[in-house]
Amino acid sequence: MTTTADAHSDSPNMGFISLTRDLADAGGGEGLTLGEIRDRLDERGFGLLILILSIPCLVPALYGVPQVIGVPIILLAGQLLVGMKEPWLPQGLLARRCPQAWLDRMADFAEKRMGWFERLSRPRLSMFATGWGERFAALFMILATITIVLPLMNTVPSVALAMLAVGLIQRDGLFVLLGAVVASLWAGALVAVTLGAYYGAAWAAGIAGFFQ
Repeated sequence: MTTTADAHSDSPNMGFISLTRDLADAGGGEGLTLGEIRDRLDERGFGLLILILSIPCLVPALYGVPQVIGVPIILLAGQLLVGMKEPWLPQGLLARRCPQAWLDRMADFAEKRMGWFERLSRPRLSMFATGWGERFAALFMILATITIVLPLMNTVPSVALAMLAVGLIQRDGLFVLLGAVVASLWAGALVAVTLGAYYGAAWAAGIAGFFQ
């Protein structure tokens, strides 16, 4: 369990990869609730919490996770969209415990696979990562999350979501823009495939009817 002293204990200078390991270590074998994770974050809370929730969607073999965490991600992105300053989640979600195995795999994955996010991101194009830029990012976070919750469709939008979150954390407008592009292209591809399947089926049905 975290204590009052633990609240907002992460340093603003701590990279997000180090933070994921710090959270795993803090789990103490029992894991942490979402409330305990939230209370360990500093003023970067929105970006960090969304990133932490998005990482498991990138981890192979965590089946069912995207459908579970999609709800809090959309709630957080919605709050960012309307200009809230601190993240809020319903008590029922705050009480949900992230198992220690989940925290460990998240930290391992971040250390092994996400180093390039941290190395390449830096403060730039801040207009896209602060103020109204945060609301711009929130729109595409919601778009990415809607496609994350579709079965077997989580990897690409999870990358977009992670880039958007890292952009907010590092005040990197370029990452925000790249994440928005990935989210838009993926959503567009899904719409195109869906429309193609619909009209293709209608065309095939019409051909079949013609020969009857």
